[in-house]
Amino acid sequence: MSCPHLEYRQEGDGRTFDEPRAYCTVTDGFVQPMRADVCNDRYDLDHAEHCEIYRDAESGVGE
Repeated sequence: MSCPHLEYRQEGDGRTFDEPRAYCTVTDGFVQPMRADVCNDRYDLDHAEHCEIYRDAESGVGE
Protein backbone atom coordinates (compact mmCIF):
# COMPACT_ATOMS: atom_id res chain seq x y z
CA MET A 1 0.00 0.00 0.00
CA SER A 2 1.44 3.38 -0.90
CA CYS A 3 1.45 6.43 1.32
CA PRO A 4 -1.97 8.11 1.61
CA HIS A 5 -0.26 11.52 1.49
CA LEU A 6 1.19 10.93 -1.99
CA GLU A 7 -0.49 12.29 -5.10
CA TYR A 8 0.63 12.63 -8.69
CA ARG A 9 0.09 16.03 -10.30
CA GLN A 10 0.79 17.40 -13.75
CA GLU A 11 0.88 21.00 -12.60
CA GLY A 12 1.93 23.00 -9.59
CA ASP A 13 4.17 25.81 -8.47
CA GLY A 14 3.01 27.74 -11.54
CA ARG A 15 4.34 25.06 -13.91
CA THR A 16 2.85 22.31 -16.08
CA PHE A 17 4.60 18.97 -16.64
CA ASP A 18 4.38 16.45 -19.47
CA GLU A 19 4.24 13.58 -16.98
CA PRO A 20 2.66 13.54 -13.51
CA ARG A 21 5.10 14.13 -10.66
CA ALA A 22 5.03 12.90 -7.08
CA TYR A 23 3.53 15.42 -4.68
CA CYS A 24 3.44 15.14 -0.88
CA THR A 25 0.32 16.67 0.65
CA VAL A 26 2.02 16.86 4.07
CA THR A 27 4.84 19.08 2.87
CA ASP A 28 2.70 20.72 0.16
CA GLY A 29 5.43 20.16 -2.37
CA PHE A 30 6.80 17.90 -5.05
CA VAL A 31 9.19 15.19 -3.91
CA GLN A 32 12.27 13.72 -5.49
CA PRO A 33 11.94 10.37 -7.30
CA MET A 34 13.88 8.58 -4.55
CA ARG A 35 11.41 9.89 -1.95
CA ALA A 36 8.53 8.71 -4.16
CA ASP A 37 10.08 5.22 -4.13
CA VAL A 38 9.73 5.21 -0.34
CA CYS A 39 6.17 6.56 -0.61
CA ASN A 40 5.28 3.77 -3.03
CA ASP A 41 6.92 1.07 -0.86
CA ARG A 42 9.35 0.08 -3.60
CA TYR A 43 12.62 -1.82 -3.09
CA ASP A 44 11.55 -3.37 0.23
CA LEU A 45 10.91 0.08 1.70
CA ASP A 46 7.86 0.87 3.81
CA HIS A 47 6.64 4.45 4.04
CA ALA A 48 5.34 3.91 7.60
CA GLU A 49 8.77 2.71 8.70
CA HIS A 50 11.21 4.61 6.46
CA CYS A 51 9.62 8.04 5.92
CA GLU A 52 10.07 10.57 8.71
CA ILE A 53 7.53 12.91 7.07
CA TYR A 54 4.84 10.22 7.23
CA ARG A 55 5.72 9.22 10.81
CA ASP A 56 5.66 12.84 12.00
CA ALA A 57 2.33 13.51 10.26
CA GLU A 58 0.72 10.40 11.72
CA SER A 59 1.99 11.13 15.23
CA GLY A 60 0.92 14.77 15.09
CA VAL A 61 4.44 16.20 15.31
CA GLY A 62 4.58 19.77 14.03
CA GLU A 63 0.88 20.51 14.48
